[in-house]
Amino acid sequence: MSLIIREMQMEDIAQVQHVAKTSWHHTYDGIIPFEIQENFLKAAYNDEMMQKRLEHSLIIVAVEDDKIVGFANFSPVREEGKVELAAIYLYPEAQGKGIGTMLLEKGIEKSLGVKAIFINVEKENLVGKNFYDAKGFEVVSEFDDDFDGHILKTTRMVLNV
Repeated sequence: MSLIIREMQMEDIAQVQHVAKTSWHHTYDGIIPFEIQENFLKAAYNDEMMQKRLEHSLIIVAVEDDKIVGFANFSPVREEGKVELAAIYLYPEAQGKGIGTMLLEKGIEKSLGVKAIFINVEKENLVGKNFYDAKGFEVVSEFDDDFDGHILKTTRMVLNV
């Protein structure tokens, strides 16, 4: 297995979209209705949105044997060194191998001046919540999130870097 962690390129869009879709369906099966997942994915990961993300944020990809198996999406560093981690998504079979940790570490390294990384994670997303707990993220707040008419219990977490 050869694993490379690098910044996303324009030609990676289709593979990143596939990782997002596969990861979402695997993670949120039984938590978010399928139709609402599809609506979100179409809005957040269509070609135009992916190009905007690529231009205005930092996207790190994990490439294993020439195939993208995961990615992380970080906002630019804002005032007081704050960054939003919009996503760390991996194919289910790529989880538990340290790839998410490598994506997080590379994002921190590339986000010059970062002091705190914020993430919102659904309370029922135990895999995600356990990952962030293990990396040292701490709970800031919990709130109800109206997600396309479906109420989610969301936990806001922070990692002080």
